[in-house]
Order: sequence, then structure tokens, then C-alpha cells
Amino acid sequence: MRHLPGTTDRSRTRDAVGLLAAGVLLGAGVLTAPQATAAPAPAPSAAVAAASASAADAATRADEPAATPPMGFNNWNSTHCRAEFNEKMVEGIADILVEKGLADTGYKYVNLDDCWALPARDADGKLVPDPARFPHGVKAVADYVHAKGLRLGIYTSAGTKTCNEAGFPGALGHEYSDAQQFADWGVDYLKYDNCNNQGVDAKQRYTTMRDALRATGRPIVYSICEWGENKPWEWAADVGQLWRTTGDIDDSWGSMLSIVKKNLPLAPYAGPGHWNDPDMLEVGNGGMTDTEYRTHFSLWSVMAAPLLIGSDLRTASDATFDILGNKEVVAVDQDPLGRQGTVISSEGGRWVVAKEMKDGSRAVALFNESGGAQRVATTAAAVGLPRAAGYTVRDLWRHETRGTAGTIAATVPAHGTVLVRVAADGHWAQYPPAAELGLEGSTLTQAGGTADLTSVLDGLGRIPALDASVSLDGPEGWTVRALSPARTTVLRTGHPLRTSWRLSVPEGAATGAYGLTVRASYRSPTGAHVRMAVPVTATVAVPPPAGTSSLGDLPWLSTVNGYGPVERNTSNGEDAAGDGHPLTIGGVVYGDGLGVHAESAVEFYTAKRCDRVTAEAGVDDEKGDRGSVTFSVWADGKEVASTGTLTNAMPAESVSADVSGAEVVRLVVGDAGDGVDSDHADWAGARLHC
Repeated sequence: MRHLPGTTDRSRTRDAVGLLAAGVLLGAGVLTAPQATAAPAPAPSAAVAAASASAADAATRADEPAATPPMGFNNWNSTHCRAEFNEKMVEGIADILVEKGLADTGYKYVNLDDCWALPARDADGKLVPDPARFPHGVKAVADYVHAKGLRLGIYTSAGTKTCNEAGFPGALGHEYSDAQQFADWGVDYLKYDNCNNQGVDAKQRYTTMRDALRATGRPIVYSICEWGENKPWEWAADVGQLWRTTGDIDDSWGSMLSIVKKNLPLAPYAGPGHWNDPDMLEVGNGGMTDTEYRTHFSLWSVMAAPLLIGSDLRTASDATFDILGNKEVVAVDQDPLGRQGTVISSEGGRWVVAKEMKDGSRAVALFNESGGAQRVATTAAAVGLPRAAGYTVRDLWRHETRGTAGTIAATVPAHGTVLVRVAADGHWAQYPPAAELGLEGSTLTQAGGTADLTSVLDGLGRIPALDASVSLDGPEGWTVRALSPARTTVLRTGHPLRTSWRLSVPEGAATGAYGLTVRASYRSPTGAHVRMAVPVTATVAVPPPAGTSSLGDLPWLSTVNGYGPVERNTSNGEDAAGDGHPLTIGGVVYGDGLGVHAESAVEFYTAKRCDRVTAEAGVDDEKGDRGSVTFSVWADGKEVASTGTLTNAMPAESVSADVSGAEVVRLVVGDAGDGVDSDHADWAGARLHC
């Protein structure tokens, strides 16, 4: 959904599903609990099922527009309606796509978003390109883009005006005229938004534009952007080539994650020529880490999502180009079978998502949504591969191939994704045996304290690894001592090398996160030397004081928030820190607490010395009659208190949670299952009792 300049209400992005309230914080520890199978996705209607992806679909639709998910660029996420969005910028992006090899990777569309036109039509009712932005007109830009071997996209809305507050003309009532203009200009792609729609039935509005585009005789990819409000996946397979499943994405971990969880269950509706669209890419815009951007790109690819670059390629970093240009990951997205990945398991922030590929292999995303490194594992059988003597596992980010007996596992960093391609391959013995390296135990500690950890190196191959060894590197000034053997001559599958370590933190160490690295090396029977490294985060924390403390004044370990930062003692203002208002629930003003926006999680170190968390929980008054959320308190990964759904119409609800003996307490706000629109939530008067 469009965000209007001058507003901070990013929570208009309705229908985004948020963080699982059952997320578990384990510091940087490795969790070895068994995987749980997620509930199956809902079955589509018979009409949609008939149109769903299959090998036959891939063959019959190969020549249709968007036989694979569209790839390209859209300016909105990086420029919005600023003056820099103009003809020179658009043509420069086309140049960069070619020069950087992205065009050869598959990025073909250069799409203009809102604000390309003048606010009024001409005397004949025609759209007029803004002469300041596009002095030579849209056709000239299309000609330039086409000369580069690329395609041009354009934007309008299925309403009287577009979404920008300047009120650019929409296409409602002008569908045939506008479609013909687009065709005459050489447009190849239309993004059709949902603002100012006058309440006209969505299917009617979008079908009319479909008919208008077809009447032009020009093949134009048709992107339906009605934010998933009317469940387009149930009716739009014969209307457009792709449809938005959620509100607008924001350049934040919380926003990206909530969209993933909304889009994943819709896998049965996607296929060649008709795609679920979880919105454009934010990779490179600066609001997430490179690890999070690799997760973003991995999940969009395994979900067979359109890949539309949303960052300004004129200033993009090498890391951004490396992510966007990873041809092995793009090949997952562009696989001609057209399957969207499905959830194999999900529990405690550990996700396994598998995508069937045309060659019979499976792309498998091992995704860790939690704030600490975790073991994520599955098997070849679980992802749908046939029984075989051995399998090959290709890491699509490391570009390495290993052989496995059937286990697919990795210690995945916080907010990270390991993306692999697994096949039943008779040549598995030609590759070094796979191994799994991780670290067990809590890496939360205090200045002058110690942490006892255990590294685990386990062979996963059909054949053993030889001369295996493990080491643990700590920060400068820290002491790391092995308490048990760190080497073995033969590493057999199912007989891991477990090494105990004692980590000593110097007195005076500052609070905060520190990097550790677990390393391993081994040889394959054919002589190949394999080295592994798993980065882990150790945290030096300060225990809370004795007595009762306001959580609004205590340091936290980590936060995740739907929009803007978590606020201390004010409500959430959605943008910069300090832009909130007094915490107010049901007309009652509270002097302290935490202001958050669903989906949210705030973690505190309680050092096993506290017994209770109390708060007055509710939806802040600042959003009027909007907002519905749930609150829960977790102690060392176990839910110990929760509310039902709370709305703005309800007074604050008292929460009291027993956290006795817990090392970490986590305060979670969910979206109550109806999206994150205006979900401003307050932990008012929140107290920790120690």
C-alpha cells in the first residue's frame, strides 16, 4: 500500500502476518530439539487448483507473459516521488543493469512507479508525462530501454487518482484509453494500484483493465496491486500475471518477516504465468544487515516471487550487487516448473521451506528468524526426494557441493538463511562428505564471568571424514580453553566430535555483543581438505538490580519491531527514535513503559534472579479506533503469560508473568491474525521484580 509523503503511518500495510509468538531466544546456542511439521497450506478452490503449477503448465505457458516470475527494477522503494526520479535516472538504471551483468542474470524490466505524470489529463482526456521529469516523454524512455534489450514498465491505479497525495490521475473509467496510450508508448508491464477506487468491486476493476490491455494487442505483463485485500489468489489467475498478497514492504526485518509469513501459505495458488507477489525487494536500502538481505533474497526466490530491485543501483554496494547477482539463487526463483516453496517445518523460529525444481532436485531454505544462532535441520525424504544411496547438497551462497547420507542441516546465524539445492545424485561420492558444525550452550555472560560451551562437529556423509579438528576463537583479551579433546582421526556419521570449552570474560568488559568463531577442518577420503567456520555472538550483559525496576529504563538484549524502533516511556511513532507520544490506553496516561508496533519482541537479561514481570497492556489511543494485538511474555523460550486479542476499544489489561529462574525474558506483541494496520501497542507501567 502506498505511503504518502509527510505521513508516518506505515502501518497502512494491512494484512501482513507477523512474528510467531513462539520464537525462542537461545543467545547464540544451538538448539537440537526435533522439528515440528507445520500445518498444511489451505487447499485452493477447484478453479485455482486447475490453474496451479505443474510440468504441463510450464510447457503450455512457456510463451506467455511472465512464464517465470518477472525480474527487474522499480524506483519506488529508493526514490518515492522525489525529484531524482526522472528520465536520466531511469535510463541510468538501464545502463547499470546491462553493465553490471544483471540484465544477463534475468533482470529485464525497468519500471516507473507513481509520480511520472502530471496531475491533470489533457483536453482529450489523455495522460501527460511530467515534462520536468520526462522531457522527452515516456516513449523515448521506452525506446532507450528497448535498445538495451530491456523492457519498460509503468504505474497507475484502479481508482480516480493514484496513491500519491498530489492526486495524479488514475485509470478508473479511462481503462481503454490509458491502456492504448501505454501500448503506443511501448510499455511492457503495468503495475495497477488500489487507491481511490470509489468502492468499485475489485474483481470488476481489475478485469476491466485486463480486457483493455488485451484489446491493445500488445503483450503487457499485468501486476495487480490491491494488497491482498480481496484474496486475489482465489480469482486473479486468469486476470493478471501476478498479484500482491500483502500491504507494502518496509526496509525493516519486522516488515519483511511479516510478509514472508503471509505469503508462504499461498503456495498452491502460484504457477507459470500467475504468481504470488510479496512486494518489491529492499536489498541494499540500508535498513537491514547483509545477512538479513540474503535471507530476504533467498526467501523471495524459494517462494517464486517476482524479483524487482528496489534499491538505488547508482549507489549500491558491492555486497548488494553480489546478492542480487547470485545466479544460483536466481535460478531457484526462475525454475520453469514454477513451484512456490512450501513449509516443511517451523518451530521456535526454525523454518524449513522446500521448492520442487524441474530437474527433480529440491531447493531448501534453512531459515532462522530468531535473534541467536540455531540448528535448522531436515532430511531428503522430508523435502520430497526419493530414497537413494546418497545425495548432493549444493550451498547456493557459498557455491560448494558436499555429499550427504540424507540429513540436511546447518547452524544458521540469527536472521540468516542457508539456501541449498539437494539432489538424489549417483555421483555423491565424488564430493567431500558434508558435516555440521555448531555450538551448544548459552553465550550470555557478565564482565569477569565465564561461559561453558560445547562445540559439535558431526559428519553427515555416507563416508567418514578424516583428521577432523575444531577450534574456538574469542575476542581479543578473552580466554578460551578446551576442556576435552578437539581432534579425531575418523569422524563417522552419527558419532560427533564434541568438545567442551570454557570462555572467560575479562573484568571491565563493556556490555554488548562480541564475535566468536567456531572453526573446523577435515579431509575427505579422496584427499580434499574442507574448512568450515560458523560465526556466533557472545553477549556481555548487566544483570538487573534487586527490587522493582521499570522496563522502560533497563537495557535490553535485542528488539524486533514492526515499524520504527521500540520506544522507551513513549508510544511508537513508526519512524525515528523519540517520535512517539505519551503512553495512553483508554484515555489513561502512563508515565513509563515500552511503546512498540506489532510484530514486536523485546528481550531482557534477567540472570536467573527475577521472579515476575507485570504491565498494563493495550493498544495506544494515538491510532483512533484502529489496531488489534496480542501480548505474551516468554521466559527462556517458554510462554508464561498471554492476553487474548486487545483492541483500541478495550481498556488496558493487567499482565503478570512468573519468570522465576529465567535467564532471558521476552515480551512479544502479535498482530492478532488480521495484519499490522495501526497496531501501536503499549507495555504500560512495565515492571521487572527481582
